[in-house]
Amino acid sequence: MPGRRGRGGTVDSGPPQRRASIARNRRAGYDYELGEQFVAGLVLAGTEIKAVRQGNVSIANAYIRVDAREAWIHGMHIARYRPAADRNHEPDRPRKLLLKRRELLRIQVRTQQQGYTAVPLELLIQGRFAKLRFAIARGRKRWDKREAISRRESETRLRRLLKQGRP
Repeated sequence: MPGRRGRGGTVDSGPPQRRASIARNRRAGYDYELGEQFVAGLVLAGTEIKAVRQGNVSIANAYIRVDAREAWIHGMHIARYRPAADRNHEPDRPRKLLLKRRELLRIQVRTQQQGYTAVPLELLIQGRFAKLRFAIARGRKRWDKREAISRRESETRLRRLLKQGRP
């Protein structure tokens, strides 16, 4: 039974879906100029999703590669799930991303341009599913990073001044 009928003919699918952030790539915003963002599902084994729900995952060194009309995330580490003992998963294996064909083609075209890559930003649990939020990004040079830091600091100073000026 997919849902119950509510008032006015709308379908009520039950309680609202929880959205919990499990892991973040904090350096992504510093090392890259972030562009268009996407959210993709992940194909995970049973022990992998259990380990992800416990928070035993790292996406700091992960990257996304698109080839042969499929997107894969490489370098994402999901620690072994201890209660599974001998029936565990491989922690550093590539995992398939679930995307619509149109999104996949857009990502493939953009990442083939010089200097652009797909960078994972955040791993989420949405309802019962694991989702990966990532962006098409362009690497920053050292001076770009310094400029971004100075811009952020000046915006912070300006906000403080505006806040002090309020009664």
